Amino acid sequence: MRALLGLENGMTFEGRGFGDMHDVLCEVVFNSAMCGYTELLTDPSYAGQGVVMTYPLIGNYGVCYEDMESEKPWLQAFIVHSVSDVASNFRCDIDLDGFLKNNHIPGIEGIDTRALTRCLRESGTMRGMICYGEANPEEMRRRISGFSLKTPVPLVSCTKCRDYGDGEVKVALLDYGTKQNIIRSLVRRGCTVRRFPHNAPFGQIKAWNPDGIMLSNGPGDPKDCVEEVAVLKDVYKSGIPTFAICMGHQLMALAQGADTFKLKYGHRGINHPVKELASNRVYITSQNHGYVVDAASVDPSVAEISFISMNDRSVEGLNYKSGKAFSVQFHPEACAGPRDTGFLFDKFMDLMGGSRI
Repeated sequence: MRALLGLENGMTFEGRGFGDMHDVLCEVVFNSAMCGYTELLTDPSYAGQGVVMTYPLIGNYGVCYEDMESEKPWLQAFIVHSVSDVASNFRCDIDLDGFLKNNHIPGIEGIDTRALTRCLRESGTMRGMICYGEANPEEMRRRISGFSLKTPVPLVSCTKCRDYGDGEVKVALLDYGTKQNIIRSLVRRGCTVRRFPHNAPFGQIKAWNPDGIMLSNGPGDPKDCVEEVAVLKDVYKSGIPTFAICMGHQLMALAQGADTFKLKYGHRGINHPVKELASNRVYITSQNHGYVVDAASVDPSVAEISFISMNDRSVEGLNYKSGKAFSVQFHPEACAGPRDTGFLFDKFMDLMGGSRI
Protein backbone atom coordinates (compact mmCIF):
# COMPACT_ATOMS: atom_id res chain seq x y z
CA MET A 1 0.00 0.00 0.00
CA ARG A 2 1.14 3.54 -0.78
CA ALA A 3 2.41 5.42 2.27
CA LEU A 4 3.45 9.03 2.76
CA LEU A 5 5.69 10.51 5.46
CA GLY A 6 5.23 14.24 6.02
CA LEU A 7 7.42 16.49 8.18
CA GLU A 8 6.56 19.76 9.89
CA ASN A 9 8.85 21.68 7.52
CA GLY A 10 6.64 20.64 4.60
CA MET A 11 8.88 17.92 3.14
CA THR A 12 7.23 14.64 2.13
CA PHE A 13 8.62 11.18 1.36
CA GLU A 14 6.57 8.61 -0.53
CA GLY A 15 7.04 4.90 0.07
CA ARG A 16 5.25 1.62 0.78
CA GLY A 17 3.56 0.56 3.97
CA PHE A 18 4.42 -2.50 6.07
CA GLY A 19 3.62 -3.66 9.57
CA ASP A 20 0.28 -2.55 11.01
CA MET A 21 -0.69 0.17 8.55
CA HIS A 22 -2.57 2.97 10.29
CA ASP A 23 -2.02 6.73 10.27
CA VAL A 24 0.28 7.92 13.05
CA LEU A 25 1.83 11.12 14.42
CA CYS A 26 5.32 11.02 15.93
CA GLU A 27 8.60 12.78 16.61
CA VAL A 28 10.95 11.73 13.79
CA VAL A 29 14.52 10.77 14.79
CA PHE A 30 17.26 8.70 13.17
CA ASN A 31 19.49 5.86 14.37
CA SER A 32 22.77 4.97 12.67
CA ALA A 33 23.08 1.36 13.90
CA MET A 34 23.58 -1.41 11.33
CA CYS A 35 22.00 -4.06 13.57
CA GLY A 36 20.15 -4.37 16.87
CA TYR A 37 16.72 -3.35 15.56
CA THR A 38 14.94 -5.82 17.89
CA GLU A 39 16.48 -4.11 20.91
CA LEU A 40 15.74 -0.70 19.40
CA LEU A 41 12.09 -1.51 18.72
CA THR A 42 11.56 -2.63 22.32
CA ASP A 43 13.57 0.15 24.01
CA PRO A 44 11.09 2.28 26.02
CA SER A 45 13.27 5.35 25.39
CA TYR A 46 11.75 5.52 21.88
CA ALA A 47 8.19 5.99 23.14
CA GLY A 48 6.37 8.49 20.93
CA GLN A 49 9.02 8.51 18.21
CA GLY A 50 9.20 7.43 14.59
CA VAL A 51 12.66 5.94 14.11
CA VAL A 52 14.54 6.22 10.81
CA MET A 53 17.22 3.57 10.24
CA THR A 54 20.14 4.93 8.22
CA TYR A 55 21.36 1.43 7.31
CA PRO A 56 19.59 0.47 4.05
CA LEU A 57 18.49 -3.14 4.71
CA ILE A 58 16.60 -4.01 7.88
CA GLY A 59 14.94 -7.26 8.99
CA ASN A 60 17.31 -9.79 7.41
CA TYR A 61 17.70 -11.78 10.65
CA GLY A 62 14.11 -11.48 11.84
CA VAL A 63 13.10 -10.91 15.45
CA CYS A 64 14.24 -13.06 18.38
CA TYR A 65 12.05 -12.64 21.46
CA GLU A 66 15.01 -13.35 23.74
CA ASP A 67 16.66 -10.13 22.50
CA MET A 68 13.77 -7.86 23.46
CA GLU A 69 14.54 -5.06 25.95
CA SER A 70 10.95 -4.87 27.24
CA GLU A 71 7.71 -6.76 26.86
CA LYS A 72 6.67 -4.94 23.66
CA PRO A 73 7.71 -2.26 21.15
CA TRP A 74 7.28 1.33 22.32
CA LEU A 75 8.11 3.42 19.26
CA GLN A 76 5.33 5.01 17.20
CA ALA A 77 6.57 4.05 13.73
CA PHE A 78 9.49 2.36 11.95
CA ILE A 79 10.98 4.09 8.88
CA VAL A 80 13.43 2.18 6.66
CA HIS A 81 14.80 2.10 3.12
CA SER A 82 14.20 -1.61 2.55
CA VAL A 83 12.70 -4.47 4.58
CA SER A 84 14.19 -7.89 3.92
CA ASP A 85 11.72 -10.43 2.52
CA VAL A 86 13.73 -13.23 4.13
CA ALA A 87 14.50 -13.63 7.84
CA SER A 88 17.56 -15.89 7.86
CA ASN A 89 18.58 -16.75 11.43
CA PHE A 90 18.33 -19.99 13.41
CA ARG A 91 17.22 -17.95 16.45
CA CYS A 92 14.45 -16.12 14.58
CA ASP A 93 10.96 -16.35 16.14
CA ILE A 94 9.10 -14.12 13.65
CA ASP A 95 9.87 -11.86 10.71
CA LEU A 96 9.98 -8.08 11.18
CA ASP A 97 6.76 -7.39 9.29
CA GLY A 98 4.83 -9.94 11.34
CA PHE A 99 6.29 -8.62 14.60
CA LEU A 100 5.16 -5.08 13.81
CA LYS A 101 1.71 -6.27 12.75
CA ASN A 102 1.27 -8.27 15.96
CA ASN A 103 2.21 -5.23 18.03
CA HIS A 104 0.25 -2.62 16.03
CA ILE A 105 3.32 -0.66 14.91
CA PRO A 106 3.13 1.00 11.46
CA GLY A 107 6.09 1.08 9.12
CA ILE A 108 7.12 2.71 5.86
CA GLU A 109 9.80 1.49 3.43
CA GLY A 110 11.06 2.45 0.01
CA ILE A 111 11.96 6.03 0.89
CA ASP A 112 15.32 7.77 0.54
CA THR A 113 16.49 7.47 4.15
CA ARG A 114 19.78 9.20 3.32
CA ALA A 115 17.93 12.33 2.19
CA LEU A 116 15.62 12.09 5.20
CA THR A 117 18.56 11.78 7.59
CA ARG A 118 20.29 14.78 6.01
CA CYS A 119 17.07 16.74 6.44
CA LEU A 120 16.91 15.84 10.15
CA ARG A 121 20.59 16.68 10.65
CA GLU A 122 20.24 20.09 9.01
CA SER A 123 16.81 21.09 10.34
CA GLY A 124 16.82 19.13 13.59
CA THR A 125 14.39 16.62 15.04
CA MET A 126 10.89 17.28 13.72
CA ARG A 127 7.32 16.21 14.20
CA GLY A 128 5.90 14.09 11.43
CA MET A 129 3.02 11.95 10.26
CA ILE A 130 2.68 8.76 8.23
CA CYS A 131 -0.50 8.29 6.18
CA TYR A 132 -1.56 5.23 4.19
CA GLY A 133 -3.55 5.15 0.96
CA GLU A 134 -4.77 8.51 -0.30
CA ALA A 135 -3.20 11.28 1.80
CA ASN A 136 -4.20 14.93 2.01
CA PRO A 137 -0.97 16.95 2.46
CA GLU A 138 -2.84 19.98 3.82
CA GLU A 139 -4.64 17.85 6.41
CA MET A 140 -1.33 16.21 7.33
CA ARG A 141 0.32 19.59 7.92
CA ARG A 142 -2.61 20.70 10.07
CA ARG A 143 -2.43 17.60 12.24
CA ILE A 144 1.36 17.75 12.52
CA SER A 145 1.26 21.39 13.67
CA GLY A 146 -1.19 20.48 16.43
CA PHE A 147 0.78 17.47 17.66
CA SER A 148 2.72 17.55 20.92
CA LEU A 149 4.54 14.65 22.54
CA LYS A 150 2.97 13.75 25.88
CA THR A 151 5.16 13.09 28.91
CA PRO A 152 6.02 9.45 28.17
CA VAL A 153 7.70 8.24 31.40
CA PRO A 154 4.42 7.28 33.16
CA LEU A 155 3.46 5.26 30.07
CA VAL A 156 6.58 3.08 30.05
CA SER A 157 7.29 2.63 33.77
CA CYS A 158 6.05 -0.34 35.77
CA THR A 159 3.05 0.37 38.03
CA LYS A 160 4.04 -1.90 40.91
CA CYS A 161 7.29 -3.31 42.29
CA ARG A 162 8.87 -6.35 40.67
CA ASP A 163 11.81 -8.43 41.92
CA TYR A 164 14.60 -10.04 39.89
CA GLY A 165 17.45 -12.32 40.98
CA ASP A 166 18.30 -13.70 44.40
CA GLY A 167 21.74 -12.26 45.15
CA GLU A 168 22.97 -10.82 48.43
CA VAL A 169 23.35 -7.24 47.18
CA LYS A 170 20.05 -5.34 47.05
CA VAL A 171 19.62 -2.74 44.29
CA ALA A 172 16.57 -0.49 43.99
CA LEU A 173 15.97 0.24 40.31
CA LEU A 174 13.92 3.38 39.67
CA ASP A 175 12.10 2.61 36.44
CA TYR A 176 11.77 5.55 34.03
CA GLY A 177 11.59 3.11 31.10
CA THR A 178 14.30 0.61 31.92
CA LYS A 179 15.92 -1.78 29.47
CA GLN A 180 16.05 -5.43 30.51
CA ASN A 181 19.81 -5.58 30.02
CA ILE A 182 20.32 -3.17 32.93
CA ILE A 183 18.55 -5.69 35.13
CA ARG A 184 20.49 -8.61 33.63
CA SER A 185 23.81 -6.80 34.19
CA LEU A 186 23.03 -6.38 37.89
CA VAL A 187 21.62 -9.87 38.46
CA ARG A 188 24.69 -11.36 36.75
CA ARG A 189 26.84 -9.59 39.35
CA GLY A 190 25.04 -11.13 42.30
CA CYS A 191 22.27 -8.60 42.91
CA THR A 192 18.65 -8.83 43.89
CA VAL A 193 16.94 -6.06 41.93
CA ARG A 194 13.66 -4.50 42.99
CA ARG A 195 12.13 -2.43 40.22
CA PHE A 196 10.19 0.56 41.58
CA PRO A 197 7.66 2.66 39.64
CA HIS A 198 8.87 6.05 38.41
CA ASN A 199 6.80 7.88 41.06
CA ALA A 200 7.74 5.76 44.07
CA PRO A 201 8.32 8.01 47.12
CA PHE A 202 11.75 7.92 48.72
CA GLY A 203 10.28 6.51 51.93
CA GLN A 204 9.11 3.40 50.08
CA ILE A 205 12.52 2.95 48.46
CA LYS A 206 14.42 3.45 51.71
CA ALA A 207 12.13 1.06 53.61
CA TRP A 208 13.43 -1.81 51.47
CA ASN A 209 16.93 -0.98 52.81
CA PRO A 210 18.79 -1.19 49.47
CA ASP A 211 22.57 -1.37 49.22
CA GLY A 212 22.42 0.79 46.11
CA ILE A 213 20.06 2.68 43.82
CA MET A 214 20.05 2.48 40.02
CA LEU A 215 18.38 5.18 37.93
CA SER A 216 17.29 3.86 34.54
CA ASN A 217 17.02 5.21 31.02
CA GLY A 218 13.73 6.55 29.73
CA PRO A 219 11.99 8.71 27.11
CA GLY A 220 11.14 12.38 26.79
CA ASP A 221 12.22 15.68 28.31
CA PRO A 222 13.75 15.27 31.79
CA LYS A 223 12.32 18.64 32.85
CA ASP A 224 8.83 17.13 32.63
CA CYS A 225 9.72 14.78 35.51
CA VAL A 226 9.26 17.22 38.40
CA GLU A 227 8.18 14.67 41.02
CA GLU A 228 10.96 12.27 40.07
CA VAL A 229 13.59 15.00 40.45
CA ALA A 230 12.25 15.84 43.93
CA VAL A 231 12.69 12.20 44.98
CA LEU A 232 16.27 12.17 43.68
CA LYS A 233 17.17 15.07 45.95
CA ASP A 234 16.37 12.78 48.88
CA VAL A 235 18.22 9.90 47.23
CA TYR A 236 21.39 11.99 47.00
CA LYS A 237 21.09 13.24 50.59
CA SER A 238 20.73 9.66 51.85
CA GLY A 239 24.27 8.75 50.81
CA ILE A 240 23.11 5.44 49.35
CA PRO A 241 25.43 4.48 46.44
CA THR A 242 23.74 5.56 43.21
CA PHE A 243 24.43 4.82 39.54
CA ALA A 244 22.39 6.62 36.86
CA ILE A 245 22.13 5.92 33.14
CA CYS A 246 20.77 8.12 30.31
CA MET A 247 17.49 9.70 31.54
CA GLY A 248 18.51 8.87 35.11
CA HIS A 249 21.77 10.77 34.52
CA GLN A 250 19.81 13.85 33.43
CA LEU A 251 17.35 13.65 36.32
CA MET A 252 20.13 13.34 38.90
CA ALA A 253 21.85 16.38 37.39
CA LEU A 254 18.61 18.39 37.59
CA ALA A 255 18.19 17.31 41.21
CA GLN A 256 21.63 18.76 41.99
CA GLY A 257 21.00 22.13 40.35
CA ALA A 258 22.33 21.56 36.83
CA ASP A 259 20.36 22.25 33.66
CA THR A 260 19.53 20.21 30.55
CA PHE A 261 18.76 21.15 26.96
CA LYS A 262 17.56 19.48 23.78
CA LEU A 263 20.10 18.54 21.12
CA LYS A 264 19.45 19.49 17.52
CA TYR A 265 19.08 15.88 16.39
CA GLY A 266 20.25 13.72 19.31
CA HIS A 267 22.71 10.86 19.65
CA ARG A 268 21.25 7.53 18.51
CA GLY A 269 23.47 4.66 17.41
CA ILE A 270 25.92 2.02 18.61
CA ASN A 271 29.26 3.60 17.64
CA HIS A 272 29.46 6.91 19.51
CA PRO A 273 32.96 7.68 20.88
CA VAL A 274 33.32 9.21 24.35
CA LYS A 275 36.47 10.22 26.23
CA GLU A 276 37.07 9.54 29.90
CA LEU A 277 38.73 12.73 31.11
CA ALA A 278 40.63 11.14 34.01
CA SER A 279 42.47 8.66 31.78
CA ASN A 280 42.15 10.23 28.31
CA ARG A 281 40.90 6.85 27.10
CA VAL A 282 38.29 6.76 24.34
CA TYR A 283 35.45 4.23 24.45
CA ILE A 284 32.90 3.34 21.79
CA THR A 285 29.40 3.44 23.24
CA SER A 286 25.76 2.84 22.46
CA GLN A 287 23.60 5.95 22.82
CA ASN A 288 19.96 6.95 22.56
CA HIS A 289 19.09 10.41 23.82
CA GLY A 290 17.81 13.75 22.59
CA TYR A 291 18.70 15.79 25.70
CA VAL A 292 21.99 16.42 27.51
CA VAL A 293 23.25 18.08 30.67
CA ASP A 294 24.49 21.63 30.10
CA ALA A 295 28.22 21.60 30.92
CA ALA A 296 28.19 25.27 31.97
CA SER A 297 25.51 24.55 34.57
CA VAL A 298 27.47 21.86 36.44
CA ASP A 299 28.61 23.23 39.81
CA PRO A 300 32.23 22.03 40.30
CA SER A 301 31.69 21.88 44.04
CA VAL A 302 28.89 19.34 43.47
CA ALA A 303 30.11 17.24 40.54
CA GLU A 304 32.83 16.92 37.95
CA ILE A 305 32.43 15.95 34.32
CA SER A 306 33.86 12.46 33.82
CA PHE A 307 33.09 11.70 30.15
CA ILE A 308 32.55 13.89 27.09
CA SER A 309 31.36 13.13 23.56
CA MET A 310 34.12 13.12 20.96
CA ASN A 311 31.60 14.29 18.35
CA ASP A 312 30.19 17.44 19.95
CA ARG A 313 31.97 17.71 23.35
CA SER A 314 28.67 17.37 25.23
CA VAL A 315 28.54 15.94 28.76
CA GLU A 316 28.54 12.13 28.80
CA GLY A 317 29.15 11.48 32.49
CA LEU A 318 29.34 13.01 35.98
CA ASN A 319 31.09 12.00 39.19
CA TYR A 320 29.50 13.54 42.28
CA LYS A 321 31.74 14.93 45.00
CA SER A 322 29.93 12.90 47.67
CA GLY A 323 31.83 9.91 46.31
CA LYS A 324 28.65 7.86 46.45
CA ALA A 325 27.00 8.75 43.13
CA PHE A 326 27.98 8.80 39.47
CA SER A 327 26.16 8.83 36.16
CA VAL A 328 26.64 8.39 32.43
CA GLN A 329 24.65 9.53 29.42
CA PHE A 330 25.50 6.48 27.30
CA HIS A 331 24.51 2.82 27.80
CA PRO A 332 27.22 0.67 29.44
CA GLU A 333 24.81 -2.30 29.36
CA ALA A 334 24.62 -1.88 25.56
CA CYS A 335 22.76 -4.55 23.66
CA ALA A 336 23.11 -4.32 20.73
CA GLY A 337 26.36 -2.41 20.79
CA PRO A 338 29.85 -2.35 22.29
CA ARG A 339 30.39 -3.35 25.90
CA ASP A 340 33.59 -1.36 26.41
CA THR A 341 32.17 0.44 29.45
CA GLY A 342 30.66 -2.53 31.28
CA PHE A 343 33.25 -1.89 33.99
CA LEU A 344 30.98 0.89 35.26
CA PHE A 345 28.69 -1.78 36.71
CA ASP A 346 31.72 -3.15 38.56
CA LYS A 347 32.42 0.35 39.88
CA PHE A 348 28.86 0.45 41.20
CA MET A 349 29.33 -2.96 42.82
CA ASP A 350 32.51 -1.70 44.50
CA LEU A 351 30.62 1.30 45.91
CA MET A 352 28.11 -1.12 47.42
CA GLY A 353 30.83 -3.44 48.71
CA GLY A 354 29.49 -6.28 46.57
CA SER A 355 30.88 -8.94 44.25
CA ARG A 356 31.51 -8.50 40.55
CA ILE A 357 32.30 -10.48 37.42
